[in-house]
Amino acid sequence: MNKSGNMPHAGLTGHRARTFGVEEEFLLVDPGTGQTLPRAELSLNGPDGVPSPDIRPSVGDGPALTLEVKEEQLEAVGPVCSTLGELTSAILAGRSLADDAARSVGARAVALATSPLPVASTLVPSPRYLHMATRFGLTLKEQLTCGFHVHVRVESGDEGVGALNRIRVWLPVLLALSANSPFWQGADSGYASFRYQAWSRWPTSGPTELFGSERAYRAHVGSLLATGVLLDEGMVYFDARLSRTHPTVEVRIADVCMESAHAAAIAAIVRALVERGAQEWADRVPAPQVSAPELRLAAWQASQSGVEGSLLDPLTNTPCPATEAVQALLAHVRPVLAAMGDEEQVTAELARIIAFGSGARRQRQVMMDSQSLSAVVLDAVERTHGSAKPTGRKPRGKARPSALRPGQG
Repeated sequence: MNKSGNMPHAGLTGHRARTFGVEEEFLLVDPGTGQTLPRAELSLNGPDGVPSPDIRPSVGDGPALTLEVKEEQLEAVGPVCSTLGELTSAILAGRSLADDAARSVGARAVALATSPLPVASTLVPSPRYLHMATRFGLTLKEQLTCGFHVHVRVESGDEGVGALNRIRVWLPVLLALSANSPFWQGADSGYASFRYQAWSRWPTSGPTELFGSERAYRAHVGSLLATGVLLDEGMVYFDARLSRTHPTVEVRIADVCMESAHAAAIAAIVRALVERGAQEWADRVPAPQVSAPELRLAAWQASQSGVEGSLLDPLTNTPCPATEAVQALLAHVRPVLAAMGDEEQVTAELARIIAFGSGARRQRQVMMDSQSLSAVVLDAVERTHGSAKPTGRKPRGKARPSALRPGQG
């Protein structure tokens, strides 16, 4: 995020449409085999250590590229946006920038949350990451996952915590909608999002209990740091948190989405969730009383089944078809989406995910058709950048896109 501020928007009573932005992590892969390539630093700095003018991270209103923990990945950090249209364009620009950087060193950037092919990843040799490697051993050695982070502006820490308290029950549905990591080290993991399973090995990952105020949130973070287990506050890996560096709520639960349209829709839902949560906090509407262990079960279920099977109902925490959980989420945020002018686009995209699946289904479908994990990766490269061809296979499952039409629920 490289600027701040809210923009007026008619229809949001007493509020202005919140600015928002995203961060997407990508794998760098060989364009012929799909195998990951450790070329992140080279892609940003060039052979002579000077960034290429063609791939130099943007400033101002454009995306920027940054390193992540491993040499096999890059992160695109988008600008602050006021509308869903702006955000969609920013996502496309970030993907193009990452791919340009990758191409400059003989690779491609692909939106996969884990590598389908076996990989032995390479640490970016920064002092912090080297310290983490010593401290966390195999957890960091095997850590090569790509997430999707959405930032939404808040007016204060207390408003942010108020929103966090009220959005937490909906986050597992976002994980299901984004699921894009069924393969791990060359095998089908049995999960739609194995990234979430791998990420859950970190000591602070996952859902949190309710916080009554920013002061309580900060005290909790302080108590975690006081244990000495974490190196710094950057390792507070909650599913959703207050950003350390921006006046935002940061939702971190989702896989990076194979398709840019999926990513844009999920970001719009996150903004609507934060807006509604902040409104309810201001109106003193109680937050749902669901414990962190219960939410962990909901996220585990979402990680396993995605939108292909059952989820836990966000309001009752009981099993329900994934379509019903998505309907409940859409009904919850629909008034905000409508006020922002996002309802039609988001509803259509959720219907498409329900009907045709997220990236996890696409990966498994390509694997079934080709019997090649390399083909899975290369298909995802094309789909990341909007040029994949249909596989010709009809969608499976009991999809009911008509249930998500605008104005219902």
